[in-house]
Amino acid sequence: MLSKKELNAFINLPYRIYRDDPLWVEPLRSQVRAQFNHRANPLLDHCDFQLFSLYERGKVIGSIAAFIDLLAVDYWQAPIGLFGYYECPPDQNAANLLLSSAADWLRAKGMQRMRGPWSFVSQEWGAVLDGFSPPPVVMSPYNPPFYNEQFNRFGLQKVKDLLVYYIDAREGYSIPDRILTLTDKVAQRYGVRVRPMDSANFDQEVQSFIALSNRSLAPNWGFSPVTDDEVRAMARDMKAILHPKAVLFAEDREGQPIGFAIALPDINVLIKGLNGRLLPFGWLKLLRGLPRLNQYRMFALGVVPEYHGKGIDSLIYRALYESCYNPDLRMEINYVLEDNAPMNNAILKLGARPLRIYRVYEMAIS
Repeated sequence: MLSKKELNAFINLPYRIYRDDPLWVEPLRSQVRAQFNHRANPLLDHCDFQLFSLYERGKVIGSIAAFIDLLAVDYWQAPIGLFGYYECPPDQNAANLLLSSAADWLRAKGMQRMRGPWSFVSQEWGAVLDGFSPPPVVMSPYNPPFYNEQFNRFGLQKVKDLLVYYIDAREGYSIPDRILTLTDKVAQRYGVRVRPMDSANFDQEVQSFIALSNRSLAPNWGFSPVTDDEVRAMARDMKAILHPKAVLFAEDREGQPIGFAIALPDINVLIKGLNGRLLPFGWLKLLRGLPRLNQYRMFALGVVPEYHGKGIDSLIYRALYESCYNPDLRMEINYVLEDNAPMNNAILKLGARPLRIYRVYEMAIS
């Protein structure tokens, strides 16, 4: 395990690598550091991990994390180890050293395959393959294009592409009339009501989200159940930035929750240029800007299995759009699995436009 000094160098490397990259958004250093802290990140309670740094003349020039999510391995019933936090100069020898270090460690731990990039943050997966501009939204990966070449040359191959779409009211977006008609009929037929999050009962709403997400997202590739502690920690971290109007629950005639949607205010718009620090004046920019922020990342949308194929997802999407709407609204739908045909078709019918592609890689290591 790295010493405190070595961990600092590991964490600070991206800030040095991307310092002059106009597209990169510096994540808050305190949040990045918390990802490697067992007390702040409950995911680590069921992870075994090792961090590696690559040095040249005493200076860190590359990094990678190798880790095993024990709950995921058990759920997948497959010995798949993960790698992430990959940073590397444009040098294939350096890439081979980093990736082979991760593969060797995972192999020694009994893993037979290596998958990534993957992080200690929920659904922060993949390397940007296409659509590097505009800058990434909150909790989204960013990397230079040559990382994909390095992965391929090492022997990693595509296992899944993650598709990203966007809508922008400033470009004249509106929900198509046929979708308005369809969702009116869906709401009437099934007696579904969509409501915003009740901030006064935040803990109870979190419990509803835990139950809904584990039921509705279970069939998705890459899914593994999250623990209650993980969701509570995520909710705690997000509570300060959430707009209640952007967290919706769908309920049936009996008032039972059957679906949800979460759109995160894209605080990357506000923290860009702060060098990852809120002090001395970054906090003021964030505090003043957050209530007026009109850009979002649709982080999650789910419907319980018994309501699949009934148009409930489109109904929730419409409600989210109408709840968040203003003339400057922009929303990135980040992300949708490439082979989730019903969701991709629905999003295209809603009038969203393709924006990015993230790629997740995998290879045999045994």
